[in-house]
Amino acid sequence: QVQLVESGGGLVQPGGSLRLSCAASIFKFDYYNIGWFRQAPGKEREGVSCIQNSDGFTSYLEDVKGRFTMSNDKRKNMVYLQMNSLKPEDTAVYYCVIAPFRWKCNELADFGSWGPGTQVTVSS
Repeated sequence: QVQLVESGGGLVQPGGSLRLSCAASIFKFDYYNIGWFRQAPGKEREGVSCIQNSDGFTSYLEDVKGRFTMSNDKRKNMVYLQMNSLKPEDTAVYYCVIAPFRWKCNELADFGSWGPGTQVTVSS
């Protein structure tokens, strides 16, 4: 099974930045699509961003556009989510999700492999 481990979460002041990392136990990143999801207590899970390595397509949740940037390092099998200008509304557990390329970004939640998550708390 694919194993994912997120890191980089923590407590940050509003307006601050964090970079989340996801280590994936895969051999060929090009054959996978990767996304970040988040879930706050009492709220529904939502997709944050997604990269389709099969075609280079990248998408973001409307609320994080211009603030978050997702990227991946194929050599290191790492996925990143750079989060800038953080808001209290960004507080959530963030999850890395990965699936073979046949499953696209809009299908990752149902068919992807999930990491255990990392807590991001934005508070003054």
